[in-house]
Amino acid sequence: MANKNFPLQEKSINDIYCGTDNVTYEIPIYQRNYAWGKDEIETMINDVCNAREAGSPVYHIGTLVTFDKEDKVYEVIDGQQRLTTIYLILRALGGIEMNNKLTYKARKKSDYSLKHLSDNSDRGDGEESDVAINKGYEFALAALNEMDDEQRDAFEDYFISNVHLIWYHVPQDIDLNHYFEVMNSRGEQLEMHEIVKAEMMEKLRDDEQEMETFATIWESCSEMNVYIQQKWGEKKLFGNDLSKFKCKSFDDIKKCVETKERKQLSIEELTKSDTSAYNEDNDKKLEGIFQPIIDFPNFLLIVLKLMRLEEEDFEPAEFNLDDKFLIKEFNAAFNKADVEKVKKFGFMLLKAKYFLDNYIVHHLLEEDQADRKPWRLQYWQNKEDVYPKNLEDNDALQDHLVHILSMFEVTFTPRQRKNYLLYCLWYLFDEDTDIDDHLAYLKFLEGLAEKYLRDVYMQPDSLNERNLPKPKAFDEAVLEDGEVNLDIDNDSPDFYGVFGDGTVKSKGIPLFVFNYLDYRIWAKYAKELRGKEAKKGSTAKTAFFNDLGCPEFNQKTFVQFYFSRTRRSLEHFFPQANIDKQEDMDEKIINCFGNFAMIGSAANSSGSNWMPKSKVDYYLDKSDKIDKVSVMSLKFYAMMYRCKANKNDEDREGFEWNSEDIKEHQEKMIKILGLL
Repeated sequence: MANKNFPLQEKSINDIYCGTDNVTYEIPIYQRNYAWGKDEIETMINDVCNAREAGSPVYHIGTLVTFDKEDKVYEVIDGQQRLTTIYLILRALGGIEMNNKLTYKARKKSDYSLKHLSDNSDRGDGEESDVAINKGYEFALAALNEMDDEQRDAFEDYFISNVHLIWYHVPQDIDLNHYFEVMNSRGEQLEMHEIVKAEMMEKLRDDEQEMETFATIWESCSEMNVYIQQKWGEKKLFGNDLSKFKCKSFDDIKKCVETKERKQLSIEELTKSDTSAYNEDNDKKLEGIFQPIIDFPNFLLIVLKLMRLEEEDFEPAEFNLDDKFLIKEFNAAFNKADVEKVKKFGFMLLKAKYFLDNYIVHHLLEEDQADRKPWRLQYWQNKEDVYPKNLEDNDALQDHLVHILSMFEVTFTPRQRKNYLLYCLWYLFDEDTDIDDHLAYLKFLEGLAEKYLRDVYMQPDSLNERNLPKPKAFDEAVLEDGEVNLDIDNDSPDFYGVFGDGTVKSKGIPLFVFNYLDYRIWAKYAKELRGKEAKKGSTAKTAFFNDLGCPEFNQKTFVQFYFSRTRRSLEHFFPQANIDKQEDMDEKIINCFGNFAMIGSAANSSGSNWMPKSKVDYYLDKSDKIDKVSVMSLKFYAMMYRCKANKNDEDREGFEWNSEDIKEHQEKMIKILGLL
């Protein structure tokens, strides 16, 4: 691991942490605290698992930039979040000899936590330890504990030997301040998408107005938290009320961009240049700001893949939506590209941003709350006043669209896993699509969800050893000859054969199955009870709750329901910790679909070991002391009300939730999924 003359080296995790050079990686005080959470850590572990299962000889996990301080001490300039996470995973694996050290300079709490990760009794509290590092270790440990011994051993071998970083050494004789000036010319490190932008604009160098147009499109689309019409309020592009997409080509857009004199610019100058989108009201305070569901680099990859679907020799399943591969994928697509291909991408980028903003859900700039639904599906318009308006005037249809789009979004939160967004954009781009027919849009989305369920999640060959979809599974199931095909191939799905029925230990049940089930329950309520005066004991209500397998409960639960981003923890209703307290329970039955529900991570950690009757008393408390967002799973409500009814049966004391309840509830839910 000695410093070579060539500053760029490829290193395995074994080289980084387990080599014999006894080096120290020092996180300087100017770096922010460790900040990765459950999603980022689980995504890293899942990506490594997927790469191993795909047979990739090497999986590149990113870059590490260090400054050589001599005496085998390397100051980490870039990559500290990734480097710390790798350290936490190695410690969570246990038994790995780590000869090289990680330290947080001048941060005693962080150093203390790193040294005491595996010592539960001496990890310290928030006052003397780094809570984020402690939680990161717990998240890594939990993800690894979901694997059996064979899977864990295979992961460990691959992680240590086949996962690589690109390590760049800033040499000792380089002035570090000068290095920062070069790398952070605008106060931030030059990003990959800026390099891609400059390289693509280089192909337009012979036409200054085309360069200006492409730069304007790029910059206006890069602000992912505002409507494109806010950033670029041009009526020639978006119509008189700014609600439509009127242009047909890149040249149409070019007519809307003022020609500016451009000198011959270097790549660095191109990426630094101020090419803010043209907008007469640019100084007007922007309204309608929201939390984007995807960042700009990953969005660029989705648009590029969408464009390449038209190529005859393109293999979509081989295309990587991970932004670590941004430059690689763009180089592959535009290595020999002509001007027209670059212009086509610019046009598709602007149109895709319009569809993303106006036809896909986004989240309000606030935390999830029980009494306020945070998801919006609205288009931007400027009539009497400027404001976003619901996509659909029919409230019932609008709610269906919001629920199913947010169902996809909370399931596929990692930004490199948003295949559904690619397929939605394909539908919206399709020349045969009437984008004003929102009922047809809903049918497409419901067809996509059903395709996912039957032809991905119900196909054993599409799943890995933990019952998660393999990296290519979605494209192989959904895409055919560059188009989305929602015809169902698996017309005889075997739920029990894939996920178990309680007589064998399940390998795992994916998040999508739970979220799609909740959508099906909500849609069933919307069809059978919503807006109807269904009194308690009415035929309609009795039939509905019989299908859920529980007594009637307040319809307000369905009215307030939405897909919260907080519910990402898998809850055993009958807890694993108490398996020996009830004679009809064993490891197989409590790990089947009928005993699981999704719940907020905070609620899961506080009550995971409670017996079912205690959970019922706590979560169904009518005083509103409980954060209802954390238990917003309709499946979970059905389980709790079934258990609550059993509490009133004297013969069931101590058995308020038993193995027969689990099996019956499981069968009811699978029927609602349409699989029985």
